[in-house]
Amino acid sequence: MENSDGKLVDLYIPRKCSATNRLITAKDHASVQINVGHVDENGRLTNSFSTYALSGYVRREAEADDSINRLATQDGFLKNVWSYQQ
Repeated sequence: MENSDGKLVDLYIPRKCSATNRLITAKDHASVQINVGHVDENGRLTNSFSTYALSGYVRREAEADDSINRLATQDGFLKNVWSYQQ
């Protein structure tokens, strides 16, 4: 499909789950996307953000909060929150 500028655009952009790296299908109505805003040293919101997409499977298995903590720790937003439990 083309837009008014003549550029080719898609109506549906597939996403991958940030936790499992699986494709989130168009029929997965339980999936969510969370944007975490970046702040400067004064605590003011900048114009950038990090995006986390979680599939319905991760949410259904009650792993969403653990996955967000793990991903945020890897990206440097959190410290000493998530540790691998066996």
